[in-house]
Amino acid sequence: MIESLLHECKKNNTQAQEQLYKLLAPKLFAVSLKYSRNHEEAQDNLQESFLIIFEKLKQFNGNGSFEGWAKRLVVNYVLQQYRKQGAFLELVSDKIPNVEEVEIDDESVTMEFLLKIIQELPDRYRLVFNLYVVDGYSHKEIAEMLEITDGTSKSNLARAKMILKEKIQKYNTAISRTK
Repeated sequence: MIESLLHECKKNNTQAQEQLYKLLAPKLFAVSLKYSRNHEEAQDNLQESFLIIFEKLKQFNGNGSFEGWAKRLVVNYVLQQYRKQGAFLELVSDKIPNVEEVEIDDESVTMEFLLKIIQELPDRYRLVFNLYVVDGYSHKEIAEMLEITDGTSKSNLARAKMILKEKIQKYNTAISRTK
């Protein structure tokens, strides 16, 4: 089904493009939201990403999944916006702070809370955290994508974990006081 839909989209069939949008928008919005600062920015990034997807559709050769290819375009678009805004120009030391693993008490910390505090991370920390922890990119790949060094990627990940750990500890302390 997806192959015939893509074939029609390549012919600029607007009905097929609308169908493809409806099919992929929820998944790609989740990707966009993960890397964007807020819901509105994620919506804008998704719309712009779909324009790029339709523009570059003829470049998709069928190797791998179309959804994976489209996801990569969304991530690249969002990261490009951050690079244009100079989000990675701030010099960050390659020295990696010593950080223990973040322990999460499954009963007290909700997924909603975790998503909220990840979204609140400074851009460079949130992007590295999501690329490394959620999407499984290596520090080398992240460094190339964000045009930073491997050490800066590692340092930003460690700092993101420190911030998250502090917020989780504050949350757990607040929860234990209410009990």
